[in-house]
Formats: sequence, C-alpha cells, structure tokens
Amino acid sequence: MDLLNTLVEKGLRRELPTREEALAVLATSDDDLLEVVAAAGKVRRQWFGRRVKLNYLVNLKSGLCPEDCSYCSQRLGSKAEILKYTWLKPDEASQAAAAGVAGGAKRVCLVASGRGPTDRDVDRVSKTIEAIKEQNEGVEVCACLGLLSNGQAERLRAAGADAYNHNLNTSEGTYGDITTTHTYADRVDTVHQAQAAGLSACSGLIAGMGESDEDLVDVVYSLRELDPDSVPVNFLIPFEGTPLAKEWNLSPQRCLRILAMVRFVCPDVEVRLAGGREVHLRSMQPLALNLVNSIFLGDYLTSEGQAGQADLDMITDAGFEVEGTDTTTLPEHRADAAAAAGGGCGSHSGGCAPCGDGEEAAVPADEAVDDVARKTPVAGAPAARTDLVAVRRRGAGTDLAPNA
Repeated sequence: MDLLNTLVEKGLRRELPTREEALAVLATSDDDLLEVVAAAGKVRRQWFGRRVKLNYLVNLKSGLCPEDCSYCSQRLGSKAEILKYTWLKPDEASQAAAAGVAGGAKRVCLVASGRGPTDRDVDRVSKTIEAIKEQNEGVEVCACLGLLSNGQAERLRAAGADAYNHNLNTSEGTYGDITTTHTYADRVDTVHQAQAAGLSACSGLIAGMGESDEDLVDVVYSLRELDPDSVPVNFLIPFEGTPLAKEWNLSPQRCLRILAMVRFVCPDVEVRLAGGREVHLRSMQPLALNLVNSIFLGDYLTSEGQAGQADLDMITDAGFEVEGTDTTTLPEHRADAAAAAGGGCGSHSGGCAPCGDGEEAAVPADEAVDDVARKTPVAGAPAARTDLVAVRRRGAGTDLAPNA
C-alpha cells in the first residue's frame, strides 16, 4: 500500500505526515489492519527496538474532585461507586510504589484528584517523591496533580520528580464539550510550565468519547507541536454514573488504527498504551505492543487492570522484553536534547490520568456537561461491555494487596 510505505519512510526520518495521511490511517479497512500494524511496527522498532517500558500508578487521593470532566469517575457529581479517600501518607505511597517496582515498573506515576495542588500539597508530594527515591534506586517518578501554579513545577523538580503528566485529552475545538471548569489553554499552559522547569513533559489523549476522526488527528497534531517526551493513549472507560457511560464507540480494530496513527505522527516519542486497553483491545492487546513502547502495569486510578503477571506474560509471549532501569527509553537524539535543556533522566514518560488536587470544593455542578448532546453513535458501533469495567477495590486506599 503506497500510503503505508510513505508513512514508514516519513517515520524513519521523523518527518510529519500530512493530515490527509493521518486521516487515511483511521479510515483503513479491517482487511488492511495487519498491514497497518506491521508498517507502524517498523517505525516503533526503529526508535525503541522491542523494549516495553512498565509504569505503575499510585492514586494519592481518590475522588471528590471539583472539576466536571465528563469522562472521569472522580468528577464533581459522579455517581460512580469508586474508592474515595484523602491523601496517602508518604510511607503509604512509597509502599504502594514498591509493589509496582518489584513487578518490573521503571516509572511510578503519582496522581491526585482535583483541579490543582496547593503549596501544601506540593510539600506533601515532594516528601512522597523523596521517600520513593530513597527506597527504590533508579526509579523514575512522574507527578500528575492537575493545573500548576507558578513555581510549583520547579519545586517538584527540586524534590526529585522526573516528569509531569497533564493530558490534552481531546481536540481544542471539542474541549468545551467535555469540561467547563477549566480550558484547553489551561492544560497547554501547565505542560509548558513543566517543560520550562526541566521536567519531562507527558501529555496524551482519550479516545472513544464520541469524537470524530478529525478531532483525533487535531489533538495528536497538537501534541506533536507541544512536543512532550511521552504520549499516553487512553481509551474511554465508560463508568456508570458518569455522563459518558453510554459511549461505547471503540472496537479492538479501531483502537489499533488510532495507536498506529499516533505512532506515525509521533514516531520517536514514547507512546504509552494507557487506561482502557483491557476493556477495548481485549484479546488483541499483544498486537498493540507493535505500536506502543510503554504500558501501565496492573491497575489504574479507579479501575482494575488485568493481573500484573498477565501483563508480563503478554510482553514475553509477544516477543518483546521489559525495559530495565539501566536503559534510556528515548532515542539518543531526544535524550541528548532533553539533557541539554536541563531535563530529567532522559527516559521521559508518564501518562497518568485526568485530574490534579483539591478538597471537595464548593464549585457548583454545571449541568451543561451532564446534559451535553454527544454525537450520534456510529452505525454498527460495538456492543457495550460493562462486564469489563471493574472498579478498583485493592491497592492504595485499601487494606488489600495491590495488583502488580
């Protein structure tokens, strides 16, 4: 296929595809799917070999978020029956992180629900970062605390954070359809603050919220321009009790095409397969390893993933290998550029999840988001698999052992 040959050549040269080419990837047929995966796989192997980086999420504070992000089970007004708890103590968070590191995770992602951290919260997280670094030599730490205020990124960097995650989630044109309590520009500004402080920037998207192909291409091209070191690709988990609970728009084949498009547009960036992979890719998860070079191990923020050992077996069985702490994740040209700019470890990743911090704030629920008219589901959309959406009941915030 001429399109795929062109995209491979551009990917090997780190050349940006045209928007028409990116849209054409999303429009390919199921009959051509394996060719698409094989082509994007050539680009993935050029820059990352057959290595898979493992990342582990620790949810420092769950639920009670004042923001109204319609995809999120922790949002203001959510009726999802998730775990709700306030800040973990540094030793509790470090203990949770150790389980992931023992399972092979190279990076720990510290996430807290809310709009953004107070200075006191930054102090809390700084102590947690220091505790994790003391007990786990060589581990990288990514913070995901929401919208940053002036000076907070620098303080996190000084405490030992390597990266900061803040996702764009969807295109600028449709951002107001999913969130009204902050703006797309707010998110871009936070990523810029992280970069300016020398943190490795991580920013990605959520697919499956009713967006069009054009929206997907828009957000991925915006990410290319923003130039984060890692791009997590989340697939919407339609939690009951959230406004997008009925949005079941993704098939495994659709997910693979989205991942391939992201790889072609961001060829030398760490592309992470993030939340929702078990729900939407299901038995086709191993194929996705030909497109991404990074995944989360075990559970997510408020949902359960497949068993950690199953993740490790999947990587081995698919012919890939877990990336060790002695390996630099990014290609040499990106790692060198990051080091020259005063950036972190050169292994840059992240890709946590949606929120930030904040107590249960007195922000009025904006019913406009709950009642927003989503686009009409595509004809022939896959059936809902609510049986695959499992609320996390173990790990951080519980007395049960974590999944790692």
